[in-house]
Amino acid sequence: MFLTSDFSKRYEKLPVKIFGEQREASKVIVRDVILQSKKKAAEGKKLVLALAASSACLQVYDDFIAAVKEKKLSFKNIEIFGMDDYYPLDKEELQSHYRFLKECLIDDIDIPKKNVHYIDSGKRNDMEAYCQSFEKEIEKAGGIDIVITGNMAMNEPGSPYNSRTRKINLNYTTRVSAASEFFGVDDVPYYAITMGIATILEARKIYYLAWGEGSAPKIKKIVEGEVTKMVPASYLQEHGNAHIMIDRAASVNLTRVETPWLTDKVDWTPYLIRKSVFWLCKKLDKPILKLTDRDYNDNGMSDLVTEKGPASQINIKVFNDLQHIISGWPGGKPNTDDSTRPERALPYPKRVVVFSPHPDDDVISMGGTLARLAEHGHDIHVAYQTSGNIAVFDHDVIRYLDFIRESADIFDIDSAKAKELFQDIEKQLKKKHPGQADPLIVRRIKTYIRRGEARSACRYLGIPDDHVNFLSLPFYETGGVKKKPLGKKDIEIVKKLLQRIKPHQIFAAGDLSDPHGTHRVCFQAVIKACEELKDEPWFKDCRVWMYRGAWQEWDVAEAEMAVPLSPEEVKIKRSAIFRHQSQKDYPLFPGSDSREFWLRAEERNHNTAVIFDKLGMAEYQAIELFVKYKFQ
Repeated sequence: MFLTSDFSKRYEKLPVKIFGEQREASKVIVRDVILQSKKKAAEGKKLVLALAASSACLQVYDDFIAAVKEKKLSFKNIEIFGMDDYYPLDKEELQSHYRFLKECLIDDIDIPKKNVHYIDSGKRNDMEAYCQSFEKEIEKAGGIDIVITGNMAMNEPGSPYNSRTRKINLNYTTRVSAASEFFGVDDVPYYAITMGIATILEARKIYYLAWGEGSAPKIKKIVEGEVTKMVPASYLQEHGNAHIMIDRAASVNLTRVETPWLTDKVDWTPYLIRKSVFWLCKKLDKPILKLTDRDYNDNGMSDLVTEKGPASQINIKVFNDLQHIISGWPGGKPNTDDSTRPERALPYPKRVVVFSPHPDDDVISMGGTLARLAEHGHDIHVAYQTSGNIAVFDHDVIRYLDFIRESADIFDIDSAKAKELFQDIEKQLKKKHPGQADPLIVRRIKTYIRRGEARSACRYLGIPDDHVNFLSLPFYETGGVKKKPLGKKDIEIVKKLLQRIKPHQIFAAGDLSDPHGTHRVCFQAVIKACEELKDEPWFKDCRVWMYRGAWQEWDVAEAEMAVPLSPEEVKIKRSAIFRHQSQKDYPLFPGSDSREFWLRAEERNHNTAVIFDKLGMAEYQAIELFVKYKFQ
């Protein structure tokens, strides 16, 4: 059992370190590996690592490569064991964990071939014998010294504590979460070969990494919950040297972050006061102005009343602050006192740039606000950062080509060539095996399908075609699900757009919960571009507002602008989302929520309005929330 003298961590059963960014955590791990490698070499032994094919570990692998290039680390005295792979799957397939580790690490370090032990995912009849031989290889190497992972390999809920390397059935939730890697859930294998729980727990040290708010509920269960086979990573509580390494976003559900006033004394900042008051309102099912001194005292918040009270004074301050962020004028209301409004009145109208990671995130996340900005006459430019072409079904390509073939005579197109094109691409798609990337011509067609839908949505909202920009950032356009890191070219493309428009307002997706990572990289591109431009005269009069996407909404305590929507405006937003027909009925990559994006968005916006109502604000049909980005 993990013991700590830090009272704020008293609910945590594992040591947890919260980092500002992944690179900080990676440095800790790389330093440790360098140190342990030297110790092992001095003893005449090899350091043995178990490494996950997980995006959570990519920064560590990048830093391993950098350390090798800088001669700070050598893998000549290190053995590596892969932790899992899909089964059956050819090791050269895009989705193979063998290929992941090979491309992300092995190919760029000085490790001898004989020191690398992958899980072999090829078809075999001797599965049990193979798994036993893999365990013997670990034993022969002297056991695993350090595990670096973002999961408990592919051990599903229900995996027993004493499990070893074995073939397992993947449950439906796991297969859905992997759908984006395989270009559809139907192509995800039903099985995997994985290290067992016992195999992992026998390691001398374990680093468990998690990033982003999407990981927050899982981290809460692992760190503060009971040990249960339904949460395999909870077994880490019974390991004497397991370390949870997370960022701030992944920490938000931990008690010391979510409700720190329940763990120790706190510094009552305005944000923490709002957060605690909203928490108390929810717990007691009371609006802000009905909270009493006793309510605060009976729920662990007596310090707040003592320092900032009485309750009535706290209540009215929080009530007024919340009321002031509500605005039906997201671009600012002209000829009005703007001292208590979230957005300034002048200049009016404003030049506005809305960045959308995929070609539908703008309308899914802030469609109501976008419609309001257009209605108020602002000069709106929408910038779609990626093509989103991997999220188009093959049958949509055939449908559009069928239209070209059938209508060739109307548009004076060579009908023979149109027919030949249709047959050629139909043949290519039929030859494509499950999980294979699209040919270039198919990717281009899918790109144009999504561009047409995006233009249609913008036209519907009153945004002219020449204000619709398709940036096609290079990091995304790889043809596969795996993307490149953010590069200088990506940032330059964003910079050029901003320098051309010189906006007064920028809206960008601050949705770091996106399970596929594209939103995170797109947001970094915008922020890095802005940081390079912030000394330009026009930027001093520019504000950056962050919206959230289809995955999660802002905490009301964080929100700095709340745009209410009427029932009619909710319908307008829905109709704009419907213009994206290739994403309609069933999205190709739904994540863990199989509902259509418009349903998720409407529920999220309505639930936000319900929260405001229960806190004592006016009753709205829906609300979209925004947070202002603060540059250092």
